[in-house]
Amino acid sequence: MSGELIEIRGKKLYVECYGQNDKPPVLYLHGGPGESCHDFSYHQSKKLGEHIRLIAIDQRGVCRSEIIRDNEEFGLNDLIEDCEALRNHFNIEKWSVIGHSFGGFLSLLYVSKYPNSIDKVIFEGPTFDFELTSRSLIRKTAKLLKKHGKPELHDKGLTLAESNLPIRELTEKYMELSDELGENRMEIYRHNHSNPTDYYSFHSEEEWEEFYDRSEIHFNLLREEGKIFDSLLPKIKEVTNPMLLAIGKYDAATCEKHIEVFKKDAINGETYVFEYSGHTPHYEEADKFKDVIVEFLSPQ
Repeated sequence: MSGELIEIRGKKLYVECYGQNDKPPVLYLHGGPGESCHDFSYHQSKKLGEHIRLIAIDQRGVCRSEIIRDNEEFGLNDLIEDCEALRNHFNIEKWSVIGHSFGGFLSLLYVSKYPNSIDKVIFEGPTFDFELTSRSLIRKTAKLLKKHGKPELHDKGLTLAESNLPIRELTEKYMELSDELGENRMEIYRHNHSNPTDYYSFHSEEEWEEFYDRSEIHFNLLREEGKIFDSLLPKIKEVTNPMLLAIGKYDAATCEKHIEVFKKDAINGETYVFEYSGHTPHYEEADKFKDVIVEFLSPQ
């Protein structure tokens, strides 16, 4: 696994490329805000690289990309403009996009703003509405707290999920509550734990700590700006590009309301459910994920 720093709109972005240049180009947008493309590349770069030209990035200010400096202007729209500038950098006329979790949020913004730059869009376990996602995640966290012997926090979680707290405070309360699960926290997101990601053969623990310090700046600035808290559900009906909603059966992030609106409003949408996955089908069912993505991207 290797990547390079490419200067895009005055900032160095970490970019990994896989597959031949004559294959259909596809951009991967990771979740978070502030995760990395490492997890996806680790599980899918070889699989998908046989069929597509995969371009995966750490978004502006995230992990291996250049840090966002003090007093530097940065907001949600920068992430969209970076995608479009990167497409132009590679002289790609049109590409498809895979967006995981928050990357799905970005993908919907991107195709809404630049529909002619994009062929197809794949949303893997997306959030289009942070409030709905937060409440759903809190409910799942509450159930897990009960499972792991903290019934008092189970009741607290259910109360929190139905509260009228502002979305910013709700997301902060979710993070606090989920931390109570300790080593069991990833049960919120993952159903199949049998295929973990190897992080430390690529970078040391100290390097990852430094990378995620950068990501925290990225996340905090987006949270302060507040645009990530605007619901994108109304935009679904505006998109005419082919779209695939790819969700794990046990994923709480893409809640029932997300699925309901997508199925009702997507003009050119399909849905696929991974029966043995939570939030990350790209590694929980890696081979099946590859097959579904390749089939959807294939010319009809």
